[in-house]
Amino acid sequence: MRTPMLAALTLAIGSVVSCAPADSSTSEEVVLRMIEAINTRNFDALDEVVSPAVRRYSGATPEVQVSNLDEFKAFLHADLASVPDATQEINQIFSSGDMVALHATYSGTQTGPMGPFPPSGRQLELPFVGLLRVENGKIAEIWVEWDNLNALAQLGHFPPPGMIPEAEAPSVE
Repeated sequence: MRTPMLAALTLAIGSVVSCAPADSSTSEEVVLRMIEAINTRNFDALDEVVSPAVRRYSGATPEVQVSNLDEFKAFLHADLASVPDATQEINQIFSSGDMVALHATYSGTQTGPMGPFPPSGRQLELPFVGLLRVENGKIAEIWVEWDNLNALAQLGHFPPPGMIPEAEAPSVE
């Protein structure tokens, strides 16, 4: 399943809380500019705020390898193919020096295939957390995590236990 580190047409900020010296606000601004560029589909603007050698890590999508800006942009384009109306809304953002942590929500409608899962036409509202490291004014590392089962259930690709109609449930003998 592709990551919801994607984007869309609006950026909504729930709350911004700094936990460190003034230099951390610059790191927050860099992260907010990245989210805005993703949400507005202005991927050229990523060149200004994301390092050419950016690395992305996620246990939710261990098969997705991002080790430079071109791969990051390709990843974002692939995610848009699955969820073209995707947006990321920042609920909370915290920073300390060059590290920025955020709690956000990824929303959109799956109208394209997502890995092995066919288009569902269903909407998704998925909370996620991220930790980003800013170096020399650009995002150098991104760690992002979310609940894949929550995402799959919302999209209709995974019925939660107890939700399978009795007639379809496997018999246990």
